[in-house]
Amino acid sequence: MTTAVLREMRWWDIEPVLELEKDLFPEDAWSRGMFWSDLAHARGPEATRRYFVAEDEGADGSRRIIGYGGLAAAGDVADVQTIAVAREHWGTGLGAVLLTELLRAATAFECAEVMLECRVDNVRAQKLYERFGFEPIGFRRGYYQPGNVDALVMRLRDPAASVPEAPSAPSAPSAPSAPSVQGTESNG
Repeated sequence: MTTAVLREMRWWDIEPVLELEKDLFPEDAWSRGMFWSDLAHARGPEATRRYFVAEDEGADGSRRIIGYGGLAAAGDVADVQTIAVAREHWGTGLGAVLLTELLRAATAFECAEVMLECRVDNVRAQKLYERFGFEPIGFRRGYYQPGNVDALVMRLRDPAASVPEAPSAPSAPSAPSAPSVQGTESNG
């Protein structure tokens, strides 16, 4: 089990997140600009995005980002934009913790549905999403480029019913309790 601290992603997290992004998604990694753009919409009264990072404390007391996730809301529909966990933390439950926070954010945005795209070859991610109640609803052919990998489109109705009671603050330390997902990303 990994004990990670979740907190809101800020602009100074972009560089370490990009390092993790490039490791997990070498062919279709997000760009610096994509993260900047989404973070620009993550604060203030008109916010439509929520991004979190998961940090772990090293033996020397330093903190490093070991996972991240982001969600976009439009009307009553949210979309999981990205969710990823460092390879050495796969199987620790961190993916489930991040997904839980994204679903809490969708609930705070008063979204009735949450959508996501997942690589068709990422079975671990699909199993995590199914555990949370996501159902496959279609495919996007050649969605992940340049590898020309199809995306499985999944939907969750009523995200509020899929997560436990919210903690007092999203940045509270979280002890993962379910298997995590390997890097699962939607470039949407």
